[in-house]
Amino acid sequence: MPTSEDFGAIRLTLELATVVTLLLLILGTPIAWWLARTRSRLRSSVGAIVTLPLVLPPTVLGFYLLLLMGPSGFLGHLTQSLGLGLLPFTFPGLVIASTLYSLPFFVQPLQNAFEAIGDRPLEAAATLRASPLDAFFSVAVPLAKPGFVTSSFLSFAHTVGEFGVVLMIGGNIPDKTRVISVQIYNHVEALEYTEAHWLAGGMLAFSFLVLVAMNALKPRQKAAEP
Repeated sequence: MPTSEDFGAIRLTLELATVVTLLLLILGTPIAWWLARTRSRLRSSVGAIVTLPLVLPPTVLGFYLLLLMGPSGFLGHLTQSLGLGLLPFTFPGLVIASTLYSLPFFVQPLQNAFEAIGDRPLEAAATLRASPLDAFFSVAVPLAKPGFVTSSFLSFAHTVGEFGVVLMIGGNIPDKTRVISVQIYNHVEALEYTEAHWLAGGMLAFSFLVLVAMNALKPRQKAAEP
């Protein structure tokens, strides 16, 4: 049966995934919109930076984030000067690392959804004297709802399943930075396979249900579009 530490890891993981998904909605949406609409020469470079976590080993990303947030890093100097202390091995540090690591899982599906809209709906909104901001919220966002759904589901599920980055940045502190994937590793390392099965099986069922729900919502979203 799951232990109290298991339930603590589950709670912390769900909190982390929720916060990261909300942050990605705020930060990832303008990035996806810019990548979908811009003709800047920087588009390829910015797109590569956003996509980098897909091909970069999580431990490499975690290592450089650890240096950046550490006492000798730029972000570490900044947080210490603001009286916030250091971010490694804290929940805020986990949030930052997980947001960066899950960024491509949010941006790419939403970017594809924005690109699929095309220019005509936005041009029609402009002829009705809608400002770019009004056109974005009244035209682009409703038409890109399937993209928002896919991006949010994938980002949440990906954050729940993270291991390398969270272990590098958060370590293994109970009720503070120990998430489900780290707790599974702890059980396996201690040869506690029954406890590991409970968490691993739960993760498998959760991942499957997320994908089922995401695919089930897509047709409904499309059917609701004008």
